[in-house]
Amino acid sequence: MSSLHAARAERCYSDKSAAGKDQRRDFERDRDRVLYSSAFHRLAGVTQIVRAGELDIFHTRQQHTYKVAQIGRRLAQHRIREQEAQAAVHGVDPEVVEAACLAHDLGHPPFGHAAETELDRIVRDPEIVGGHNDDAAADGYEGNAQTFRILTKLAVRYSKDSPGLDLTRATLAATLKYPWLRNHDDDHKKSKWSAYTSEEREFRWAREHCHGSFKSAEAELMDWADDIAYSVHDLEDFHRVGIIPWSEIVAPETRDGIVQAALTAWKKDPNYPADGTRRLSAALERITRKLTLFPAVSTEVYNGSREQRRQVRNFTSLLIGNYVRAISLSGEVGGPAVTIEPDAADEVRVLKHFARHYVIGLPALHAQQYGQKKIIRDLFEIFLKEGKNANFKLFPTRLRYIWEDNHADKPARLAADCVASLSENEAYQLHGRLMGTESGLILDPIVR
Repeated sequence: MSSLHAARAERCYSDKSAAGKDQRRDFERDRDRVLYSSAFHRLAGVTQIVRAGELDIFHTRQQHTYKVAQIGRRLAQHRIREQEAQAAVHGVDPEVVEAACLAHDLGHPPFGHAAETELDRIVRDPEIVGGHNDDAAADGYEGNAQTFRILTKLAVRYSKDSPGLDLTRATLAATLKYPWLRNHDDDHKKSKWSAYTSEEREFRWAREHCHGSFKSAEAELMDWADDIAYSVHDLEDFHRVGIIPWSEIVAPETRDGIVQAALTAWKKDPNYPADGTRRLSAALERITRKLTLFPAVSTEVYNGSREQRRQVRNFTSLLIGNYVRAISLSGEVGGPAVTIEPDAADEVRVLKHFARHYVIGLPALHAQQYGQKKIIRDLFEIFLKEGKNANFKLFPTRLRYIWEDNHADKPARLAADCVASLSENEAYQLHGRLMGTESGLILDPIVR
């Protein structure tokens, strides 16, 4: 075993002798631990874009995650076949990439990004909900950092002395999409980050063999797999319910407006290129040409006919295949490990804009999120107040250990942990019971 592989396969806590009793490789065990975790099970009841359970046609966060994992594994396998030497330099392993993909959204709270933004606000300023300044966690809340906290501290598998899932160093590093702590003075690091200060020791350990602020190769593959799934599979959902107007998108008279709107979002990126307008225009033109091969997608209102379903599947398969083949691995460490062909990156950027513009901007969705944020605030307030008073009788039994095992962490962090551990149905029902708007059944626990 090479020194690189040995370091990548290390775990923080496990007795190494236990590995000899298991038929699986180290990284296979990681993948299975994530898959069987309670945190992964919860994702079946968490929003992707539209509220989980609203219509069966929409992806839940778990369904999205399965597809990210499938794409991530194929990305890794394809790179190993096409660039065996480069893959060996970075130690790329399909099991690590798949494990990271399965884990990548564990930290998303109920109700998705709207709740994530609200939790960040009240964790940093608990006085908003009647708490105190001393309760605050200065680095707020972020789904990626919460994922790392779950993997290294909150997930239950072993004793209190071995918190989290005790994953290998390689898999933990592969989950770090934004491999730094929050820094409010750095525009690049203040809105997205991958670990809280409460898990800084574990973060440093996981990143020990990484370079600077560069992601590991497997983290880059996970990130690209997530972008592909989001830009293709989510749009497929909204095509089926008629929200994405492809006929408008492919119409010549609307293209300039689409490009300019996508450009506005891209300009927020410090690495925005000077030829952004040209690149996005060319990307939209390429997507339009691909759509013309599938007239049942671009010109017909979806009604579920066999031919429409066939063309939708072939269109999405075409896009995914193109994007899986559109990357390459560098032959050296110390810089970006993965290069994405600009044409593919630009197309994905345009497709993601469609979701933002036609779906996330819906007034009905904003009205729904307004109420969901109130539920998040109310639950956070109760967890914070009662947790500080050690009054755990109001807490679902499954959440009590969060306060009992993590005394050193800020109260606002622990209250957020409790909220983020709920599925959306659990959040609705628990809120109704605690607010007195519905009694529920005494013998039917809401949170199991």
